[in-house]
Amino acid sequence: MTLHIYGIKNCDTIKKARNWLDDRQADYVFHDYKSEGADAPKLTAWVSEHGWEIVLNRRGTTFRALPEADKHDLDPDKAIALMLANPSMIKRPVLELSPGKSIVGFDPELYDMALKG
Repeated sequence: MTLHIYGIKNCDTIKKARNWLDDRQADYVFHDYKSEGADAPKLTAWVSEHGWEIVLNRRGTTFRALPEADKHDLDPDKAIALMLANPSMIKRPVLELSPGKSIVGFDPELYDMALKG
């Protein structure tokens, strides 16, 4: 099983997650939003699976720097549009185990359970 991990190369949490996967010799492909961009169908699937409230990182500086009008009245479509325009607003990492099954954020226990199947 090849995993896909999505994030930004210089993110500390991404580094931790990738090191964790490397230590377990997990087979994965890394997708860097900065160089490869974000994908609308993936974001839509993750928002459907987890809810936009989980996928959209509202604690980061990019979100906090948005105009107040962009932060209000959020719904799935508006959140996806914001994340497509600003991929650094996507919570990191997203570990995609298979289509329709992913983990948002880095939790070693969840990763361990996912790798064990």
